[in-house]
Order: sequence, then C-alpha cells, then structure tokens
Amino acid sequence: MVLSLWAPMASERSTSEQRPRKPAWLKVPFPGGPRYLRLKSILRASGLHTVCEEARCPNIGECFQAGTATFMILGDVCSRACRFCAVRSGQPARLDSEEPLRVAEVVRRLGLRHAVITSVTRDDLPDGGAAAFADVVRHIRRLSPTTSVEVLVPDFQGSHKALATLIAARPDVLNHNLETVRRLYPRARPNAIYDRSLELLAWAKALDPTVPTKSSLMVGLGETGEELLQAMADLVAVGCDILTIGQYLQPTPKLLPVARYYPPQEFRELAEEGQRLGFGHVEAGPLVRSSYHAESQIQNISGLVQRGPLG
Repeated sequence: MVLSLWAPMASERSTSEQRPRKPAWLKVPFPGGPRYLRLKSILRASGLHTVCEEARCPNIGECFQAGTATFMILGDVCSRACRFCAVRSGQPARLDSEEPLRVAEVVRRLGLRHAVITSVTRDDLPDGGAAAFADVVRHIRRLSPTTSVEVLVPDFQGSHKALATLIAARPDVLNHNLETVRRLYPRARPNAIYDRSLELLAWAKALDPTVPTKSSLMVGLGETGEELLQAMADLVAVGCDILTIGQYLQPTPKLLPVARYYPPQEFRELAEEGQRLGFGHVEAGPLVRSSYHAESQIQNISGLVQRGPLG
C-alpha cells in the first residue's frame, strides 16, 4: 500500500488563495423525480427531519428517489457546532414526545426494509436523547416488525447508562461516527473527544456482542495516510464491524475547506486495507456517507450473530 498517495501534497493543500477544484467524479444529478417529491411531501406532512436534507448530503436525489432516507430526531438544531457539518447549531427546542411514533408510522408507510435513525447532538438532555432513540426502535418494531433498524448516535457525553438504555431496545446496528483522525479533532470536532467515541463503540460491544457496530471516516480534511490507517486500526481494536469512508465536501463557505480530493482508486485501496485490518465490511468511495447503502452493508457481513429481521 502506497501511503504517500493519501498524504496531502503542498499543491493540494487548501489556502485562502488556492483551493482544490472539485473533480468530475463528485458531480451528481440535480435531485428530482416523482418518488423524490413524494418522499419530501410525506416528511413535511409528518413534521419530520432527515439528515439528508439538513446536512446537505450529495446523495439525497438518489436515496429519496429510491424511497430511502435517514431520519433525524430530537429536532433540527444541534447543541454542538462541528466545523464540517451543515446542521444548524444553537439552542435546541423542547423535545417532541410524539416524534418517535411519527417516525415509525412513516417507516411503515414507506415500506422500508431497513430504517436508519440519527439525531442532532443534545448535550442539554441528561441522557443525550438515548430514550428517544429507544422509543423509535420500539415503535418501529411494533408497527413494522420486518424492518431492521440502524441507529446512528451521538456520543451521549460518554454516558454508559444512556448507551445501555438504547442497547436494551435492541437495534439491529449501532453506528457512531469517529469522523476524522485524532490530530484533527480540536479543529473539526472541538466539543468531541476521540477516545470517548472509541469507548462508546467498545461499550456497545460489551453490552451486547451480537449487535453489529459501525463507524465512518471523512477524508480530505488534511489527514495523512498514517493517521488514517491508525484511525482504522483504532476502530478495529474496539470491535467495529462496518466502516464507511467518504470524501469531505465543504457544505458552506463558513465551514472547513477541503484540503484534498481523493481519487476513486485511493478509496478502493482504503477498502482493501480495511478488509485486511479486519472489518467485516468496508464501503469506501467519494460519495459514500454513513448511511449510504446501509441495508446492503449489514447483509454483506459474514460471521456475525444477528437477530430479529436480519437473523
């Protein structure tokens, strides 16, 4: 593996005078189509949010047209302000106690085989929103028992009790994103802690080893190849089963600029390296995001004990 390919060269580093030009392989069609519009209409009528919209995901057209979405609970205002994320930050609103049921009703209406539930970070809540996640899982189990449920959670400020509340609801996949390498945390995730995220994934495995765990890394923020490999190795060390790797894209001019665009070949190399390190499945590509092709990811895992709709 040629690690030098993954280190940002001087000519590719982002500066106020010179920033890398977005390559052709990152261009996507403008979202539209009847299924896309129908899904947007259903979400608006139900008063629900998706991370696809709030975080300006480049795959929104493809996923909405396919009838899939990543539901974002606990409102649309995050209590943190990560410097790569387009979700609004500020003072979150009061909890909507009916939101978990509405999510489950839309999951049933759409006939989803696999539902992904994420949230804004709610450091203002004692449990970080863990009980709301658990309620969504239980409502989906009741209304749509053949649907598998993946939860993409914040770090709950390191609360073991909060994580235990969620694991007790028996999600089919526990996802928590490491996002970037250790050195870049103060710059990209100033209110998060690298080791705390790793500990959450380790705790999840300790609480229920049969629940597959998953995480995601962005590339293009200025990490080196060695740092990226170390982050991947750190995830394997805590038992992480599934890894997604995608290109960071600057959502707004106020957020961190792109330091480097990785070509498709380097994502293929990263996927191969992830498999060598021991992940059950690695999804890597310029437009890959944490919940992209989520259903196929869990179906591709071999040797894991799975339950419920997956078992």
